[in-house]
Amino acid sequence: MKESRNSIIELLSAGYCTPRLVGLAKKLVIPMTTVQYNVKQMEKDGVIRAYKAVFDYRKIDMGICNFVLISLAADEYSNPERIAAHLAGHGNVESVDIITGDSSLMIKVRTKDMDEYYQFVKNVLSTKGIANTRSMTSMKQVKTEFVKT
Repeated sequence: MKESRNSIIELLSAGYCTPRLVGLAKKLVIPMTTVQYNVKQMEKDGVIRAYKAVFDYRKIDMGICNFVLISLAADEYSNPERIAAHLAGHGNVESVDIITGDSSLMIKVRTKDMDEYYQFVKNVLSTKGIANTRSMTSMKQVKTEFVKT
């Protein structure tokens, strides 16, 4: 039972979700076929990239959220995509952004607890090309993915 739940959470996190077309049609008071056509067209055009479940992360043992500002080493300034792609490959990394200002990258990291985050910092943020990092821990999430908590 627990293995099934974890597998389902993993798949939902990866985008194995579908929109509720009937609900959209009722809300918009238009035929479901019209909604379906438009949604399929938006998917084809890349307007809709994925469907994702919005979790209460505390209930799935991913309740610690850290935002990390990353400064790159001088030899990486010309190619921040390399480090960004490397970081994006880690399961705990929820998002990676190339930014302006004093830092080059910002990542959002979710972990079970601070011990797991510490291991992430030791093993991942010590990557060659990362000059320094600054972490900010979220104390309480008020809104996520268009859902107020």
